[in-house]
Amino acid sequence: MRRADDPNERSPSSKRGEAAGTALAAGLYIVATPIGNLGDISRRAVTVLSQADLIAAEDTRTTRRLLSAVGAAAPRIVRYDDHAGDAERRKLIEALKNGKSVALVSDAGMPLIADPGLKLVRAAQGAGVKVTVVPGPSAALAALALSGLPSDRFLFQGFLPAKQGARRAALAELASIPATLIFFESPHRLAASLADMALALGGRAAAVVREITKLFEDVRRGPLAELAAAFRESGPPKGEIVIVVGPPEADAAALAEADVEAELTAALSRMSVRDAVAAVAAATGRRRSQVYALALRLNGRTARGRD
Repeated sequence: MRRADDPNERSPSSKRGEAAGTALAAGLYIVATPIGNLGDISRRAVTVLSQADLIAAEDTRTTRRLLSAVGAAAPRIVRYDDHAGDAERRKLIEALKNGKSVALVSDAGMPLIADPGLKLVRAAQGAGVKVTVVPGPSAALAALALSGLPSDRFLFQGFLPAKQGARRAALAELASIPATLIFFESPHRLAASLADMALALGGRAAAVVREITKLFEDVRRGPLAELAAAFRESGPPKGEIVIVVGPPEADAAALAEADVEAELTAALSRMSVRDAVAAVAAATGRRRSQVYALALRLNGRTARGRD
């Protein structure tokens, strides 16, 4: 919370002046936009988007529709997305160095959070240009709040790899992190990702949060395996999806040998020995060397056998 006498706090008169249409100071403005409900856009965001000399947008059509919907004037808008190269960045940096104000927006939410913008921000900072943020909606934080899962420590992973092997390897690396995990996922990969999470992370509590702030906002909670089965049966849902997975239980006892063997047998039927060992070791808390030795016995292999 900011103190009332904080010298960095802008005075009410300066805020009124900005709203009244005084020129926006030169610099790069990272502007958050609504993730669904247009009423979530801030007055400051509308002001900056109206007064900026230039808007760098992930999708110019989306940004024009937003400006029209909130009654904001439309300055010059240029495309700046994942495919933007050095040439596009150089033009924006030159504009900034020449005293222009540039607003950076993604299709929805906070730029740079699984969205374009990091290279532009770094280039602007490297050029000595003022960079500031106009904070606002974030799907990751909104989903965390809606999930009902611990929020004192969390890790935002973003999108997992699309290919199953890489996805399982990434999840195995996350299994020991003592924090709530937040993922973005596409509808058609949701059931498969939840199943892989159940294998790698165990029976943790989770929530699938969909269409945040929109008319059909939905939160489904339960153990990972149950959620995987539910979405496998119902098919891919519609809308933007965030998966929130609770942290591992600090006092969870190691699984019995028979349970570890069952987990490993199931894993070996779907993946390589290496991936299966990593996933089961992460899910059960067993050392990899122990799980690997068991895998060799189950597979009828020796330590010299191929992995």
